[in-house]
Amino acid sequence: MRIVRVGVDLAKDVFQLHGVDRDDKTVWQRKLNRNEWIKVLLEKVEPGCVIGMEACGGAHHWARLLQSKGFVVRLIAPQFVKPYVKSNKNDMNDAEAICEAMSRPHMRFVNIKNTEQQDIQATHRIRAELMDQRKAKSNQIRGLVSEYGLVAPREICHLRSAIPYWLEELDNGLSDRFRRLLHGVWHDLLILDQRIKALDQEIEVLAANDPVAKRLQQLRGVGPMIATALLATVGDASQFNNGRQMAASLGLTPKQMSSGGKSKLLGISKRGDSYVRCLLVHGARSMIQMAKHKEDHLSQWVMRIANNRHPNIAAVAMANKTVRIAWAMIRKGLDYQPELASA
Repeated sequence: MRIVRVGVDLAKDVFQLHGVDRDDKTVWQRKLNRNEWIKVLLEKVEPGCVIGMEACGGAHHWARLLQSKGFVVRLIAPQFVKPYVKSNKNDMNDAEAICEAMSRPHMRFVNIKNTEQQDIQATHRIRAELMDQRKAKSNQIRGLVSEYGLVAPREICHLRSAIPYWLEELDNGLSDRFRRLLHGVWHDLLILDQRIKALDQEIEVLAANDPVAKRLQQLRGVGPMIATALLATVGDASQFNNGRQMAASLGLTPKQMSSGGKSKLLGISKRGDSYVRCLLVHGARSMIQMAKHKEDHLSQWVMRIANNRHPNIAAVAMANKTVRIAWAMIRKGLDYQPELASA
């Protein structure tokens, strides 16, 4: 019996496969290790078969590999697979659930990332982790020196300038041993600064060399950081039919609770990539600060919201509009058109 659809439950070493025929009857189930599963799949399944996997760690790599072998690959978000898991959760039931979920006519699939998108995403993830490490290191320094009666300024730039002063001052109560320790953690902080600066330069180069990222930077509140993060997350945005769907995928649209014909809108859903959403909202905040001194239609639109509603609502509304405009610019290859921004 010809297999037309295969669900694959990915793991580090053991892969569970579940194949069905045209009548959705189970005709093949195998548990294979990492080194042999592609070979066995090629022997058992003809090219053109649809392969489904959860969008988890390593899924994009396997998807690209299977596409190169002639298969049609579908990646599904784990939350959309869960409702199809029957009985207890195990590898066999998970593979069957993936195979069932991918057959649904209105199922939403995840776009497969290319290696360039993953490179950009890795750059952002490493930078975000280094930012967290720098914040933790600066807080550690503040806590340590407070035990010696020294209070560090709030901003990290002032902390950098205060540490050499504390090390050189001889009558501030610091012991020789603690001065050596403080010098060490100060060196750690400087190394983190250097690594973050190098990644910032890398992101600027990526944004300068990508034509789509260059166009996105025409948007107000969007710089190299946001432009490259958007590209790494949505790619060519072909998975979205309109800008609202793209904004909803990033959690920038209201959560809805409707019953009995009554519709109630709550706060934003906060779905999708929280890192990209955070960048977009911060970019919107900076745009609103500049909008106070401008008279264009977009500035007037966002200032009407800022003057009548909470500043956070205005920032999210601006971020939502930015994403919608970005979708049109990515999908249609357009430059930013200010006269259409507030339409």
